[in-house]
Amino acid sequence: MNGSIPEPERAERPPVTGIRIEDLLRDFLARAGELLHAQEHMRGLLEAVVAVAEDLSLESVLERVVKSACRLLHARYGALGVIGENKSLSHFVTVGIDGDLARRIGPLPTGHGVLGLLISEPAPLRLHDLREHPKSYGFPANHPPMKSFLGVPVRVRDVVFGNLYLTEKEDGGDFTSEDEDLAVALAAAAGVAIENARLYQDARRRASWLEACMDVTGRMLGDGQIADSDNVGLDLIADRALRESDSQLALILIPDGGVGSYGVAGAAGTGSASFAGSILPMDSPAIRSVAATGTPACLDDAGDILSPAAGVSLGKLLAIDLSAHGAHHGLLFLVRGPGTGPFAKTDVEMGAVFGSHVALGLELDRIHRLREQLLVFSDRDRIARDLHDLVIQRLFAAGLSIQSLRRFTTGEPALNRIDAVTAELDETIRDLRNTIYSLRSSGEQELLSSRILQTVRTATRSLPFAPRLTLNGEVDSVLDDETVSNALAVISEGLSNAVRHSDAQAISVSVSVEDGILTLVIDDDGRGFRDAVPGNGLANMEQRASELCGSFEVTSAPTKGTTVLWSVPVH
Repeated sequence: MNGSIPEPERAERPPVTGIRIEDLLRDFLARAGELLHAQEHMRGLLEAVVAVAEDLSLESVLERVVKSACRLLHARYGALGVIGENKSLSHFVTVGIDGDLARRIGPLPTGHGVLGLLISEPAPLRLHDLREHPKSYGFPANHPPMKSFLGVPVRVRDVVFGNLYLTEKEDGGDFTSEDEDLAVALAAAAGVAIENARLYQDARRRASWLEACMDVTGRMLGDGQIADSDNVGLDLIADRALRESDSQLALILIPDGGVGSYGVAGAAGTGSASFAGSILPMDSPAIRSVAATGTPACLDDAGDILSPAAGVSLGKLLAIDLSAHGAHHGLLFLVRGPGTGPFAKTDVEMGAVFGSHVALGLELDRIHRLREQLLVFSDRDRIARDLHDLVIQRLFAAGLSIQSLRRFTTGEPALNRIDAVTAELDETIRDLRNTIYSLRSSGEQELLSSRILQTVRTATRSLPFAPRLTLNGEVDSVLDDETVSNALAVISEGLSNAVRHSDAQAISVSVSVEDGILTLVIDDDGRGFRDAVPGNGLANMEQRASELCGSFEVTSAPTKGTTVLWSVPVH
């Protein structure tokens, strides 16, 4: 040993062969390819999510969801079916089928077959051949062939909004589990976008309805009178409701006084001309319930209520009550075209708010009209009072003064002239009296003075001369139907007796109301009688007076004529 330190023994290393390096490179490339593929899918998914959220219009969002899904998963055809209230497809948005082909295929699907399976069982579904599934419903004529299928539910707040359908993978293969995962992820993002779009659309519709309410209120309050003769105001209001509700026809119906019948006071839209001014009976229990409860009602077929003009088809109907402060002013009908979807909850709620504004305007218009009518009636009362207190009294005084001239002359021409002037004054007084009480009357009931005149003319039609009629006091203020009917009957009976039995040359009838007493006097210059003949109606006149707590008296003598006095209290 020379004292040197020996070198350590080196461990034997296995030789690195070319085969091992190739395996490592191959594995690395495979993993890199998978990573790139996954990154590409992730980028595509993010792009799809961004594309879906670009627009807040619900229709645009639905279309973007389908287009993004087809582009992401390389599907030739795609669709999104929106589930309606009755578990059928209310909307069906398609991609890959142009408009001409869609028209040749016919109506859109409503949820049968495999599409209906996804509605009843909302879970992802992948099929190798759509036609071989037991639930397959088949394709209509002119429908393109479809084989591979992928369907996933679209949820909005844990509620299934609809289903996303993809068919015909572009490479001819089947949809993979990875495709399913991407579709599920896209559906989740689509659910958020759809919810945002729905909230945005709902907010916009509510704002638009509120703007319409303010516009209607301003129009109705500003115009003063709404239900004018040509209904221009209500036609414009109906047109505004038509546009806000996306309807085909809008009608404003006002009760016409009949039981359950309404008159069309405002109309807009297709076929509105056939309804303008017409009277519509409303016998439907649903419509009567709307008027009674004030709750809007949706009907599936407006044709059950309305009869449109030839060539006009109607779809769903929304009936809205027009009531304010407990007063029912009518109905608002909104009608959509055939084949359109139902009225949204927002339209129903805001339509009712719109109807309340219309009803408030109609109520204010009614109050405005009543106020104007009250002013007119007050003015009429003042004019009538002035005519009665001033003009008639002066005419009476003038008439009495003229009659007093008879004692200063005996000439026949002068006396005839005095009688003529007196008669003219009496006629003028009667005309003024009729004018006064017609001013005080609402015009809805015929004046008692007019009815008395008609009765006298009818009862004395066969006479060769006209009887003399005198009215004194507020005759037309007698409004009690029982008193009026009995008084007219007594006049008719008394004149009938005078015409048939008296052989009179002159007959006078006087009706007066003074101090709450109505007094009828029928006087003739006929043959008269000593004892009343049974059956001549005198007993009936006496009974009529007795029933009204009045009095009846007959004064007659042979060759001296007859006077009938009948009086009853009035209120």
